[in-house]
This record gives sequence, C-alpha cells and structure tokens, in this order.
Amino acid sequence: MFGLTTPWWEIILRTAVVYVVVLVLLRAAGKRELGQMSPVDLVVILVISNAVQNAMTGGDNSLIGGVIAATTLVAVNTGFSRVGHRVPYLKHLFESEPTVLVEGGKLIKRNLERENVEEDELLMAAREHGIEELSGVDAAYLERDGSISIIPKDAPGKGISRRHIRQFRQR
Repeated sequence: MFGLTTPWWEIILRTAVVYVVVLVLLRAAGKRELGQMSPVDLVVILVISNAVQNAMTGGDNSLIGGVIAATTLVAVNTGFSRVGHRVPYLKHLFESEPTVLVEGGKLIKRNLERENVEEDELLMAAREHGIEELSGVDAAYLERDGSISIIPKDAPGKGISRRHIRQFRQR
C-alpha cells in the first residue's frame, strides 16, 4: 500500500511528460472542442485519463505513487500557469487568443472553418443575445473558453456577453 515499486523521481518525470503530451493534444483539438464538450468528448477525456495512468506511475499502484503523480500534475499545472502569466510568448503556447468570426457585420468564413464553427451556431449565439439575424451583429468572437461573444450593431462599444455552454443553457 505504501511501498513504491517505481522510483519516486521516475513517477514525477513520467507524470510531467504525460501532462505535456496530453496538453499538446488537447491544445491541438482547438478551443471550440474544449469549450463545447459533448458526451463523446467527455468519454474521450475519461478514457485518456485511464490510458495514461499506468504511463505516469510506471505500473506502481501504491498510495504514495498516486499521491506523487497527483502532486506532480498540480505542480506542473501551477508552474505552467505562473510562467505563462509572466512570459507572454509562453502564455500564447498554452492559451489561444480570441478569434474574430464576424467583423463589421461580415462573416469571416476562413476563421469559421478553422475553428469548426458553423453559421447555424453563430446564429444561435446571436439569438441568445437578442439578435435575430447576423445582419444585426457588428462583431462576434470565439473566446478562449469556446463561448461566442456578440457585439450588436445598435450598441457600439456596449457588447452583451454571456457564457454559453451547451449542456447548461438557461431557459
């Protein structure tokens, strides 16, 4: 229960490497996928966590090994977060910038395609902000968290913003 079968330093190294690899994979998936998780996406995340567990601990099933792996995950995450806030270039590697989807009332189709956002989803976000047609949208942004922010044409500088997560829509 308490005896390690894998050296503690190896568990730390394995866990840090797995963290970085999973971070890169999730970052490559794009902000839209992370911000709007479907049940299928949740299953993938859960299966990934199960798949990498042995890679992190090297087959060590001890309580201490699990605590070392969990502590390493929190430490690496905190370290990346703190370094990212101090070094803007590194922050850009960990977090994406908001993407303009509509500018001056015109769709930017290239950005819609790149971010995997359909025009119907943009229309839905506009309706949630009280705008019935895209012609009433001055600008729309896909935010870092996967939500869509809308700035109406009739209220320049006074954008209406509300977090939108599919599974928890307000009615």
